Amino acid sequence: MKLGLLTASMPERSLEEIAAFASEHGYEALELAAWPRLGDRPFTASHVAADRFDGAEADRVRGTLSEHGLELSALAYYDNNLDPEPGRRDAYHTHLRACIDAAAALGCPPVGTFIGRDPGRSVAENLREAERVFPPLVDYAGERGVKLMIENCVMEGWHPDGYPGNLAYSPELWEWMFELGLYLNFDPSHLLWLGIDPVAALRPYVDRVIHAHAKDAETFAAERDRYGFFGRTSTREQDPWDAGWWRYRIPGLGEVDFRRYVDALYEGGFAGVLSVEHEDPVWGGSRERVDAGLELAARNLRPLLVR
Repeated sequence: MKLGLLTASMPERSLEEIAAFASEHGYEALELAAWPRLGDRPFTASHVAADRFDGAEADRVRGTLSEHGLELSALAYYDNNLDPEPGRRDAYHTHLRACIDAAAALGCPPVGTFIGRDPGRSVAENLREAERVFPPLVDYAGERGVKLMIENCVMEGWHPDGYPGNLAYSPELWEWMFELGLYLNFDPSHLLWLGIDPVAALRPYVDRVIHAHAKDAETFAAERDRYGFFGRTSTREQDPWDAGWWRYRIPGLGEVDFRRYVDALYEGGFAGVLSVEHEDPVWGGSRERVDAGLELAARNLRPLLVR
């Protein structure tokens, strides 16, 4: 298993800067953010120009990674593939196909995305719509030797009341999406605040995990007693991503048992990349603190990995 990082926590930096930092601090792989240049939420970035990908861009990416001894673990473009507005949905699908094309040219790493959700429709209605939408995308990827994977992020900020905005948040829904030919980019942090044991949830499905995130979460019982499981409501419009009773942390600073998590991956035969997704507000806000957070993540995780 190799240690990697998702580049979305450093949107203002070039791929060349990030690769040099990663190599210097013991990372072995990069999960490259591949959003269009205009993003509409935090933790999106564009370190691969998928929407204007050509031979020169392929050479730039390959050359930069090779120069610093890094592997490309995945391309990351996580958006709402079930967006209710037809124009936005079409734009998301067009860019997703561009990411698939770029991945095919870069050696066929997996491409990560979300199922998403139309918040005005029930879960059952969304699942039926996804069964119509995703097979052509899975086929498009498969024809190019690329696997599509879904992160089990709740994306509660996409729903006006803080309910799940990405329908891949539980093992029940993983089984549903596997039937569509999709794979899992497993992230333990989301399961923890949902009340699901991440390790118990992971064990039966390791064979469908082709990429794994390293992100922790911290919960606050007193605040949960005030707001309830779905989080703050009367002040939610101030920040749809702040539930008020939990937050993401650097691996080792929250409540995920990373020793058990990594052990379960090894036991299940996972030999891919464990990719740090840095969204810790304590270690964010400036270049220096982001760097310190990523250094801390590497120090906490490295003893758990077999070189």
